[in-house]
Amino acid sequence: MTSKGRLFVISAPSGAGKTTLVNRIMEADPALKFSISFTTREKRHNEKNGVHYNFVDKDEFITMVDKGDFLEHADVFDNHYGTSRREVDKQLNAGHNVILEIDWQGAQQVRENMPGCETIFILPPSVAELEQRLRGRATDRDEVIARRLADSVADIGHWSEFDYAVINDDLETATKALQTIIQGSGSANSTSAQAVKDAVKQLLS
Repeated sequence: MTSKGRLFVISAPSGAGKTTLVNRIMEADPALKFSISFTTREKRHNEKNGVHYNFVDKDEFITMVDKGDFLEHADVFDNHYGTSRREVDKQLNAGHNVILEIDWQGAQQVRENMPGCETIFILPPSVAELEQRLRGRATDRDEVIARRLADSVADIGHWSEFDYAVINDDLETATKALQTIIQGSGSANSTSAQAVKDAVKQLLS
C-alpha cells in the first residue's frame, strides 16, 4: 500500500526569493509535485492551460468556491486564484509530496482545511537587502517600491505562524535547508528554535 505524501506550504514576502528556491528544489527532486492553481485571469501568450495555471471563467470559479472545491482561494487585483482540494488529495494519496507556493493568508486557509500540512516561511537576510532586491528589478517607480517594501515587512510579521523559517541569505544554503525540511530533518529551522527566533529578530532590527 502506498504511503500518503506530505503537503508543504511555502510562503514569503515579495523579494525573498521564494520562487527561485522552489524551482531549485523541484528540479533537484522530480518526485515532488507542484500544485497548479486555478485562476480567472486572462491567459498570457506564453502560458499553457493545465501547465502554468488552470484557466476558468469567473462563474465556474465561484461555483467551485460554493462547492468547497478549494483548499484556499483569494482575490488579487480583481482576479481569483485558488488551490484545488481534489488535485492536492490526488497527488498526496498517490504518495507524492506536494508543494504549494502561496501567500501567508492562503497558508492560513490551508492550515484550517488540512491541519496536517507543514508550513515554511522564506525570509530575506535583512530589510535593507529586501529593499535592494525590490529596487534591483528596475521595473517600478519609487512609490511602488516603497509600498511593496512596506507590504513585505508587514508580511514578515507572520513568520511565527509557520512551522519552519528559512533565511535566504545564501542560495545554496537556503536550498539545502529547504531540502532538509522536506526530507523530515528540519528541526534546526523550526520557528520554535531559539536560534531561528534570534536570527529573525536580528534581520528585523
